Amino acid sequence: MCHGVSVDQGAAPPVFSATAELDGHHLRVVVAGEVDMATADTMFQTALREPAERVTLDLRAVTFFDSAAIHALVQLARRLPGTLTVLPSRQVRRVLDVSGLGEQPWLRPA
Repeated sequence: MCHGVSVDQGAAPPVFSATAELDGHHLRVVVAGEVDMATADTMFQTALREPAERVTLDLRAVTFFDSAAIHALVQLARRLPGTLTVLPSRQVRRVLDVSGLGEQPWLRPA
């Protein structure tokens, strides 16, 4: 059974969106657009909305990722040890590499 939740903040096209889909024990959160001070908490809360054994945070459609987004991601990794997988966009991967987080076990290649 799948449950979908979508959050859209912005005009068309959306500046930010986060969609969560629970499939059994796997929660997949797809984030698109800009993750910044105004939207990072929404990303964080969406990833924690449903209890799950595995959480995939798909950031491949993220175009901007700032320090608030990094903080939210690090907090997610702390809250979901061993269960979080992050799929970064090229931009997210670059930001994480520059910030020293490029070798985290939860981070997959861009």
